[in-house]
Amino acid sequence: MRIALIGARGVAGTYSGIETYYEEVGSRLAARGHSVTAYCRSHFTPAVPEYRGIRVRRLPCLRSKHLETLSHSVLSTVDCLARDYDVVQFHAIGSAPLACLPRLAGTVTVVSVRGLDWQRSKWGWLARASLKFGEWASTKAPNGTVVVSQTLRDHYLETHGREPHLIPNPVPAAERRPLGPLVSRGLTPRGYLLYAGRISPEKHVHTLIEAARPLLGRIRLVIAGGGRESDEYVRRVRALGDPEVIFLGQVDRATMRSLLSHAYAFVLPSTLEGLSIGLLEAVAYGNCIVASDIPENREVVGDAGIYVPVGDVARLRATLDTLVSCPDRAQQLRQRSLQRAQELPDWDRVADLTESYFATLLSSSQRPQGVPAS
Repeated sequence: MRIALIGARGVAGTYSGIETYYEEVGSRLAARGHSVTAYCRSHFTPAVPEYRGIRVRRLPCLRSKHLETLSHSVLSTVDCLARDYDVVQFHAIGSAPLACLPRLAGTVTVVSVRGLDWQRSKWGWLARASLKFGEWASTKAPNGTVVVSQTLRDHYLETHGREPHLIPNPVPAAERRPLGPLVSRGLTPRGYLLYAGRISPEKHVHTLIEAARPLLGRIRLVIAGGGRESDEYVRRVRALGDPEVIFLGQVDRATMRSLLSHAYAFVLPSTLEGLSIGLLEAVAYGNCIVASDIPENREVVGDAGIYVPVGDVARLRATLDTLVSCPDRAQQLRQRSLQRAQELPDWDRVADLTESYFATLLSSSQRPQGVPAS
């Protein structure tokens, strides 16, 4: 198959969910003989023709909060129309309306939904309305719609009367690493709580910092993730800082592996998730997990973690205090995470499911497969 991927920032760059999918699934499909092209943003991806077997197609975009993803997806879609792909996979609902264009040209299109982005509080009414339209379009514009969680599948059934195809995010293989240079930041094995993800309102990083504050003489808090420095929420979170709160910003995969290998506990207090790759990685590394009590988090962690109500500073503080005071309890939860990891699919399985779904759509469309697109 000749496959194009549209919607992520790119490859060979900063750790993030859709970018991880690009690389892990894309490289596996390429290794199986498929031609995979990843559409990447020029400022994000190095100027290389290929990465892990994936063809790299770098295009510019408008560098702004509201237009970066849309402008790049539009350019990528137009470029697709001049190339002979079998399948074009769009990532996230914002790009979903564009899926109709390659489809009208006879190409199979798929929209992969990892979350309901219109629920994020950072968006104003106009952006939220556009994203809601994108959700509706994700059921109409492509040949097929994929979701990453049963929670999203249920939402589509209840809201749109359509049952999308479920291909869950996977548990990746754990690659344990020493702390290395992080020691210079004052980190020690089992000496810190870890949050990994965007710094945005729905992630409730402020709740975590407030909850952890009384514990900071006994343990550190590491915030691994970024956001636009101009955003009011990012400034607010950084203003809550303490010498024992370490903001690492966006980190690469090697650094994330080190952090996951040695954290005392992984904490995800968010109010909104799709199926968090960060949380799945924490499970893979056998972390002691504390997460907000939302269906998507329970779908990942099962009974292997502790759940607290969203935004409940007192409950989160009490939970973290108990865990820090009881290393044996934390170790029990680590063992349960490792057991949970064995129950969930890995990247190889996700690649299998993706390959099979694409082939099924192609077969039903009766579109012949040919030589790789240039």
